Amino acid sequence: MMDSLTVSPQMWATLGLTGLGLMAFAHPRLPLELTSLAIIVALILLFHFVPMTGAASPDPADLLAGFANPALVAVVALVVVGQGMVRTGALDWAANGLYRLSRGRSSLAIGLGLTAALGISTVLNNTPVVVMFIPILAGLAGRVGLSAGRVLMPLSFAAALGGNLTMIGSSTNMMAAASLSGLAVAPLGFFDLTIPGLAVAAVGLVYVLFVAPSLLPSSARKPIEQEAFGRQFIARIMVKRGGSLDGVQAIGGLFPVLRRVTVLVIERGDVVLMPPFEDIALAPGDIIVVAATRGELAELLARGTHAFQPLIADEDGSESLTGSGRYLAETMVPPDSRLVGLRLAEAAFPLGSGVAVLGIQRRTRMNRANVPDLRVEAGDVLLVQGRRSDVRALRAHRDVVLMEWSGTELPAYDRALAALAIFIGMVALSASDVVPIEVGAIAAVILMIATGCLNLRQAALAVDRQIILIGAASLALDQALRATGGAAYIAMGFAESLTGFGDAAVLSGLFLIIAVIGNFLSNNASAVLFTPIAVGIAHHLGVDPLPFIVAVIFASSASYATPVGYVTNLLVMAPGRYTFADFLRVGFPLTILVWLAFSFFAPWYYDL
Repeated sequence: MMDSLTVSPQMWATLGLTGLGLMAFAHPRLPLELTSLAIIVALILLFHFVPMTGAASPDPADLLAGFANPALVAVVALVVVGQGMVRTGALDWAANGLYRLSRGRSSLAIGLGLTAALGISTVLNNTPVVVMFIPILAGLAGRVGLSAGRVLMPLSFAAALGGNLTMIGSSTNMMAAASLSGLAVAPLGFFDLTIPGLAVAAVGLVYVLFVAPSLLPSSARKPIEQEAFGRQFIARIMVKRGGSLDGVQAIGGLFPVLRRVTVLVIERGDVVLMPPFEDIALAPGDIIVVAATRGELAELLARGTHAFQPLIADEDGSESLTGSGRYLAETMVPPDSRLVGLRLAEAAFPLGSGVAVLGIQRRTRMNRANVPDLRVEAGDVLLVQGRRSDVRALRAHRDVVLMEWSGTELPAYDRALAALAIFIGMVALSASDVVPIEVGAIAAVILMIATGCLNLRQAALAVDRQIILIGAASLALDQALRATGGAAYIAMGFAESLTGFGDAAVLSGLFLIIAVIGNFLSNNASAVLFTPIAVGIAHHLGVDPLPFIVAVIFASSASYATPVGYVTNLLVMAPGRYTFADFLRVGFPLTILVWLAFSFFAPWYYDL
């Protein structure tokens, strides 16, 4: 069969570029974007100066068509939609539900969190799911005395397993579907992955829940989240008449609605009430002085259920504390600041700054009473809030040093229902084939912006240029491999090497090879490069190509043994403080387990 193929210099050149591209994608010091562009340019130059004879030679339009591929457009749009879900806190109900359902049982809480991440990843790109669940699971781990490193790697693995259950669960699935165009096979259906995905995910989830934690480093390392954001800021909250704090009674010396912050004192007129707060009910006008982490203060502020009293107000009073588009950041008071020595009640930010100080933190002990009388000291860290442009303008202000890494926008909880409705509508319309997924995803992006769930800047920042460029380069290689016969050459060579072992062995061997390569190559690139090869193998064997397409998708996502194979592994590497060896020790057994589960289930399910 190999002798029937026409071997040309262009085919060997394309195969050589494919090999170089694989090595370049796997090289840690070569930017993926640069490699992708280099591959596209090299292919254009190849077929421009050495066009194929007797066959349709790819022209620049063919090789650049990946940028306009509908599936690639859908992937980018889905990432933006996922950012809208995170930006509005639309799935924060998951965190609250975990706290309620676990009833303080640590193993149950973490297990529910990982299962929830897997479930949500079935219909939402797993990258924003992991971004959303990192603070949730890190917080759960901290509450029960575990390090974030004990839960974040399992989170990445669970999200990857969940992404295999539907066509939109992962960008890998969408990229594989994109490469099917022109291959004379049926398009990938929304639920074509679900049954085999459930079988693989069930086996993988058992490993993630019960085996992976025991293989992780047992040392209780302090999470980065606690180092960076665990410092306690002092802030003041006013009890408003008819508000959520009005009339709240202390229970056991604690106020249930403020259970995640430490109440230091209560200022009631000229009287200062000190703990313990037995038989005390909050009344309108009370000022509650609290100590809390930045994350806890940000959540209270974003939900708008409490009235924060600025320690240092802007020129307009507290107007910067209300409305949408609020931005939170930390600033440090330098030694030559004009604020040093001033009482908080006397200090003021520049005219028209539109920024107010919500909290103060210093390394030395502070008197919890009479907070407005505290005098600003050099080295104090001030938690400030205002419009993004106003906060960023503090870079030119000599009295404070803006810590730009600390800037974050507060979640727009008032848009959460709108974001959730848009997302559910997109999934429902796409799953029922009312509209193509790319149309539904683009419409969802437009609605996210129109309803204020995202602004144009946030939507633009959510666009992942790596996905675009890697996808376009992989599709260009796909086009060249098909035109030159390189894909068929590889497919036939692989199939003939396993002749006599049966179709199931060929399917299993293909899965294992892609899984190994995928740990050093982008999962999206693996899916696009190997999908046409898998279809060619199926045609050569004379069997249905669907199980081979599914094998490519699952194997491309089985990048558990290295941090570079899957983007979610990179996301959890820093906060979990993992090393390359940690991923190899925990992820390699999962890769083998997933391969075995698919190798036994798929031949039975697809009747091979």
